[in-house]
Amino acid sequence: MVPRAGETKTSDPHSLLLVDRFGRHHTSLRVSVTDACNIRCRYCMPESVNGFMAQERLMGFEEIERTIRILAGVGITKVRLTGGEPLMRPGLPRLVERISQIPSLQHIALTTNGMLLSDSMHQLAQAGLTHVNISLDTLREETFRRMSRREGLDRVLDGIEAAIQSGLPVRLNAVVLRDINLEDCIPLVEFARSRNITIRFIEFMPLDAERAWNQSQVVTGKELRKRVEDVFGPLALKQDTDPSQPSRDYVFTNGSGGIGFIDPVSEPFCSNCNRLRLTADGKFRNCLFGREEWDVMSLLRRGANDHEILALAMDCVRSKFASHGISDAGFEPPVRAMYQIGG
Repeated sequence: MVPRAGETKTSDPHSLLLVDRFGRHHTSLRVSVTDACNIRCRYCMPESVNGFMAQERLMGFEEIERTIRILAGVGITKVRLTGGEPLMRPGLPRLVERISQIPSLQHIALTTNGMLLSDSMHQLAQAGLTHVNISLDTLREETFRRMSRREGLDRVLDGIEAAIQSGLPVRLNAVVLRDINLEDCIPLVEFARSRNITIRFIEFMPLDAERAWNQSQVVTGKELRKRVEDVFGPLALKQDTDPSQPSRDYVFTNGSGGIGFIDPVSEPFCSNCNRLRLTADGKFRNCLFGREEWDVMSLLRRGANDHEILALAMDCVRSKFASHGISDAGFEPPVRAMYQIGG
């Protein structure tokens, strides 16, 4: 029997949990709601896109809610809505409200580029959103255009301020490319500290649509941490960090704010990975870098019951490799780019 969301699990503690072959319990689900985006970041998107997915290829809100509800019954407690740009999906607050009614969910987060956030932040908070992550790679308009190949930094900054005013926990995400925005890391830290929010630096990963990734463009978390400490003094490892999260988080010993480093290239964190992914077109993925997908939307649309949906999710989780293999000699990036998978 598939337990309902919030019910106590029965007898065998592993039989009804999303546990892979390496004993990793999956409690986090990343749900992409669209592949569409209004900017073209170099580490994610191509300069030109020949159309995004047609509406009928996207999972409907009812289908997303049902899938989350089933997985919440077997241990999923955190959901993160991603894209593309998730706020390009019309009516997103309605989805947030629907999934906020699932009793065992503790965390409903949004990852956004922030450009549309100021217009919808109040609705999202009222609907039940609990956390907001906003991409901010630079504070300079010229560099923003170079990185995103679009204009709109002012709109991102407006979105950040709206998120802060909402009272929800806010984090900034910055991807650093050596030849484009390395010099922006210190101003970004100052910006975050002045608002008493956390900023996380993310290593450039081989998930860009144009396959232009090159190791020489990767700025490691270790290098960035040294740069930050040279300016702001020693960082202290945050003691209450969830070991399954991808970021190694620190606090400043001489002031407010926090900082984290997500280092999938130089220091993979696969051993503690607890994430399952659901693409906008209804495919389960067990790793951002995986090359295999499990089609849940087809099951939903042919009337599959909860047992079948759960069995598919468990098959996906139990097929997960020990690591993403970026450093392996035979590594090949996934066919889909970041925006097509979900960040």
